[in-house]
Amino acid sequence: MRMPVAIAARALLLAAACAAGAVQAGEPRARDLGVPFEGTPGALNAITDVAGVSVGQVTLIEDRSDGHKVRTGVTAILPRGQASFYTPVFGGWFALNGNGEMTGTAWLEESGQLEGPVMLTNTHSVGVVRDAVIAARIQAGGADASGYWWSLPVVAETWDGHLNDINGFHVKPEHAAQALRDARGGPVAEGNVGGGTGMICHEFKCGIGTASRRVGGDGHDYTVGALVQANYGVRNPLRIAGVPVGQHLRNDRVYTDPALASAGVAVPNADTGSIIVVIATDAPLLPHQLKRIAKRAGMGLARMGSYAGNGSGDLFVAFSTANTEASAGAPLNQAQFVGNDHLDALFEATVQATEEAIVNAMVAARDMTGEGGHYAKALPHGELIRLLKRYGRYQPRR
Repeated sequence: MRMPVAIAARALLLAAACAAGAVQAGEPRARDLGVPFEGTPGALNAITDVAGVSVGQVTLIEDRSDGHKVRTGVTAILPRGQASFYTPVFGGWFALNGNGEMTGTAWLEESGQLEGPVMLTNTHSVGVVRDAVIAARIQAGGADASGYWWSLPVVAETWDGHLNDINGFHVKPEHAAQALRDARGGPVAEGNVGGGTGMICHEFKCGIGTASRRVGGDGHDYTVGALVQANYGVRNPLRIAGVPVGQHLRNDRVYTDPALASAGVAVPNADTGSIIVVIATDAPLLPHQLKRIAKRAGMGLARMGSYAGNGSGDLFVAFSTANTEASAGAPLNQAQFVGNDHLDALFEATVQATEEAIVNAMVAARDMTGEGGHYAKALPHGELIRLLKRYGRYQPRR
């Protein structure tokens, strides 16, 4: 058992703006380690393969002079880029287990429209990020003479209090505003970034992950993209590409190792984490169909071994960038949509992209020590490759 070790007292870099395109060259993803996945990814294998979708992230890492550790941030997903402030998209949401928060969902359910961005952060920063989005929408234009523009932003959270000084309220309005300004298409940074900076998944360090799938048929080609903020699960049930990884990699279980309890460390002993899954597609879908898409994210989660425990907030949102004109607010609108009998390929793509996005989040993450000397070790790449080979699941990158 390797007990927590306090990191040096020196200040770490405050990465005030880790933008979507800030992927470092040579950083491996799950496929680079030989993890086999079904389906055909898009060019970037990211949610930004859906044309128009942009992602911005602000990462906050600091060792404060008062002894507290900041390990948190904000991730912004804009369905139509900066035009998201003016033009909504059809959307739907689903709660697999509701021990979590996603604001704005009552109106999303009622109207079938997602208005503005989807924001991800930590549990105790939902309010400040929500207010910052409203301020950004007012600043973007469209407010009436009173300076007020009615807005119910979608802001979702997972808990990073094991590594982050969550009660220090370190996420500020300017961080949310920066994430919105920095949102870009292109590659998306993964792991210890943005809202995922302090997150833990299956007792490994985790965070932000993304993936995509291309779907063809009936003369049409569509893209489905997923982005996750993964902070759920215990070690035992973890499966990667069907391999029971959690039954083999037993060290550094930050929640369920019996040695922690015997050492007097107060930690949860069950699945008390959460995951937010954002699904984007350019397939023309109606709101009730997007709710059906959102539900399928839970099946990608199940492939990883999650059982959506009582203490877990497993919240999913899906949107379509199609039917722009139908969202313009005219008295009479027309919309195209894929027939229900032709949705299966999109369902399957959602499951596949969600699964790979979670594994990408785990692979990209790096060891982190934080508040109170708590730590989370990253998934060991070499051990994962060894297990994939042992179970006949290793697939070298072509």
